[in-house]
Amino acid sequence: MNNNACYSLFKRFEMPSLSLPNRIVMAPMTRYLSPGHVPSPEAPAYYARRVEGGVGLVITEATIIDEPHATAYEDVPGMYGEEAARAWKAVVDAVHGAGGKIFSQLWHTGAIRKPGVGPRPDLPALSPSGLLMPGVSSGREMNQADIDAVIASFARAAKLATTLGFDGIEIHGAHGYLVDQFLWEGSNQRKDVYGGDLEARNRFPVELVSAIRAAVGPLVPISFRFSQWKQQDYSARLVDSPAELEQLLQPLANAGVDIFHASTRRFWEPEFPGSDLNLAGWARKITGKTAISVGSVCLDNDFVDSSGSYEKLMRGFSDSSTATQNELLESVGQLMSTSAGAAGLHGLEARLERDEFDLVAIGRALIANPDLPKLLSREQWEDVRSYDAQMLAELR
Repeated sequence: MNNNACYSLFKRFEMPSLSLPNRIVMAPMTRYLSPGHVPSPEAPAYYARRVEGGVGLVITEATIIDEPHATAYEDVPGMYGEEAARAWKAVVDAVHGAGGKIFSQLWHTGAIRKPGVGPRPDLPALSPSGLLMPGVSSGREMNQADIDAVIASFARAAKLATTLGFDGIEIHGAHGYLVDQFLWEGSNQRKDVYGGDLEARNRFPVELVSAIRAAVGPLVPISFRFSQWKQQDYSARLVDSPAELEQLLQPLANAGVDIFHASTRRFWEPEFPGSDLNLAGWARKITGKTAISVGSVCLDNDFVDSSGSYEKLMRGFSDSSTATQNELLESVGQLMSTSAGAAGLHGLEARLERDEFDLVAIGRALIANPDLPKLLSREQWEDVRSYDAQMLAELR
């Protein structure tokens, strides 16, 4: 058998309220091409083109909620307001017209908020403890009213998304943004019921999932994207054992999560000693829920710089002027846009065959190759283009 073949990618997938023609997911990828926080006119064709190329499920780029402290960046889309709603409805209709399904990924950036941006540029960042990372301040600590407002905003956004026809909701709980800041001990040093041990740090995400479940009803699939690594510290870990991972994930599953989207830099790497299961594999084994694996699929390097520059940039954040803070965050974005060559599938077929995980999310390789699934199904590796960061300049 060809080591680069992966026939299991093209098997149907079924779960309650979600039926997919294959196992291929378009990973959420922030594009900074939504002026005024409204998806651009090019967005419907951009997403539909990947479905026409063979993607079964699209997860949108991260989309901010209407809580006024939510965004760290200009030109990212929002899930609020009539203009954005019309634009997202056009995206949903285009994806459905091409025969695909689409989830809306909802987002609050927390302490990563860039000063001076968004609908309310005067507002500071909000986060669990006013910390970007250990020893680095950013904005202010959230009080109970802030927590309640953010949860309500997520629920409104989820309800709007389902009204527009999205097939599911994904909560961005990864990469050092707000939800992840509650989970990570390095950024959550609260002394109340939302801080302390892992169970307490999980309280906010669990309450958030419960509110979204109540808003969208029992049938809409809810995905929860999580990661060990943070953009503040790519070596950070939420948990160090399967038992701790169960403490994290099972309450979220009980609250209403149907899918765990485990974000790793290299999907083929084992998560814990003594087993070759990756993070998605452990999520599926522990909870029995659908699991999405992601991390450098079809590429020869991951998307974050591993030289130490990343953490050094973040550590310069709190002592810098607003202009310098903006430059630092832009530099971090550049580090996350590393070009990469096309590569094989690193044993993906075997992992799918043994049901380690259910779905496979592909990111940058789909930017370079909108028809990547069709190329993979035909084993046309010679036609797979390398990813170049310059491709991020426009939606194609």
